[in-house]
Amino acid sequence: MLFLIPHLFPSPRMLEAAAQDLHLPALQTLLVRGRRAACLDEGVEAALCEALGVQRQQDWPIAPISVQQDGGAAEGAYWLRADPVHLRLMRDRVVLADSGDPALTQQEANALAASIAEHFGDAFRPLPLRPMRWYLRLDQPPRLSTTPPSVATGLDIDPLLPRGDDAMRYRALLNEVQMLLHGHPVNEAREARGALPVNSLWLWGGGTMPARPSERTTLYCRDEGSRAIGAYCGTTLRELPDRCDRRMLDSASVIVLDALTPAGQCGEPYGWREALRTLESDWFAPLRDVLRTSGAAAVRLADPISGRALLLDRAAVWKIWRRPRKLAALLR
Repeated sequence: MLFLIPHLFPSPRMLEAAAQDLHLPALQTLLVRGRRAACLDEGVEAALCEALGVQRQQDWPIAPISVQQDGGAAEGAYWLRADPVHLRLMRDRVVLADSGDPALTQQEANALAASIAEHFGDAFRPLPLRPMRWYLRLDQPPRLSTTPPSVATGLDIDPLLPRGDDAMRYRALLNEVQMLLHGHPVNEAREARGALPVNSLWLWGGGTMPARPSERTTLYCRDEGSRAIGAYCGTTLRELPDRCDRRMLDSASVIVLDALTPAGQCGEPYGWREALRTLESDWFAPLRDVLRTSGAAAVRLADPISGRALLLDRAAVWKIWRRPRKLAALLR
C-alpha cells in the first residue's frame, strides 16, 4: 500500500510558520513509530510511474501517455509537454506560478499556439489538445532532462529549466516564445479582465510511448494527470473517498492525497496547516487504527516533492516505547 502525499514534509520555513503549536496525535504517532526512508523527489507523476511499472527514459515519459489520453496519436514519435504557464517576476528571481493560474479557454489556447506555430514553423509547433496541456511532436529525441511543474511550481525556475546537450537551444526558443507572447492580443484581453497572462511554456515529461506494465493495481486519485497515467497502465481506477476505508488496505493500492499541494506550492502556511488537520481526521487517524487492529501489509507514506517517506506496519504502530514528539520536530 502506497500513499503519495506531496508536501507532507515541507520546507523549514513552512514548518516554522505552520506547525510549531500544531498537535495531530495520529500523524505524530505514525511519524515517531515508522521507519524513515528515501523516495523519488521528482513529483507525483514520477512516483506514479515508478509505482505502476512505467520505465524511466531520459525523462519520465508523461507526454506520450497524456497525449494518447487527450485524443492524440503518440505513434512512434518523441513527445514533450509544452504547457502554457505564467512566470512571476519576484525581486531577485523568476517563479513558476500555480499551474492552474492561467485557466485558459480552448479558444485562447488555440490562438496563442497558432501564433507560436506561425512564428517558428516546424521548428516549434505546439499542439494544444487541452487548454492547459500542450505538446511538441519531435522526430528525434532531444538531449534534454526536464522538471515537472508539480516540482517547479513556486520555486526559482533558473536551476529547473531544461538541462542537457540541447538545453541551450530550447532555452533560446523559450526566450523567443516569451517575447512573442508579451503583448499578444489574448494576453492583453486577459490582463484587462484581471486574469494572469500566459507568458511562457514549460517543457517537461518527454519520451516515446513506453511499454505497458504487466502488473495491475488499484489507483485512488482525483486529478486528471494521475488518472491518465493509471488508465494507460491498466490500473483499476477508483474515486478517492472522503476518508480512509479499511477495505482499501486489503489490496495492493496506490492512493494520491494531494490536499496539501495548493498551499505547499505557494508556501501558504495557514492553508497547509488546515489541510493537514483534515488529513489527520480523515486519513491518518483511521490509518493508525486500522494498522493497530488488522493484519494489513506494510504501508508507505511518500512525499514525492521532498523525497522523504515513512514505512509502517502493524508492529511499528505498537512500538509504544517510542513516545510522540512535537510535530515540527518529526517533520523536520
